[in-house]
Amino acid sequence: MSENNLRIAVERNPSESKLSELNIKCWPKWGCSPGKYQLKFDAEETCYLLKGKVKAYPKGSPEFVEFGAGDLVVIPKGLSCTWDVSVSVDKHYKFESSSPPPPPPALSSSSQ
Repeated sequence: MSENNLRIAVERNPSESKLSELNIKCWPKWGCSPGKYQLKFDAEETCYLLKGKVKAYPKGSPEFVEFGAGDLVVIPKGLSCTWDVSVSVDKHYKFESSSPPPPPPALSSSSQ
């Protein structure tokens, strides 16, 4: 149960200088309407909520993490959770790739 060690980090109202340092306005945007969503994060995600309200319930934990508009959120790689969205979400997001993508498969010449 290594998922219990994975924690969602929420920074409330980060400074404008931090937001511009991260270049958040250039990140892609994503949104969803109210509802419940089962999510699994295959890479660490950093997101900044422009609007919305979410309760995230990590799998295997009775606790939840609440975040919303104006929050900078870091979701660790490997976390499975349920997002209970009470107010439509609009966010900027970025996935961290901890390792470079694998090289394309080598073309093999089959001369046997």
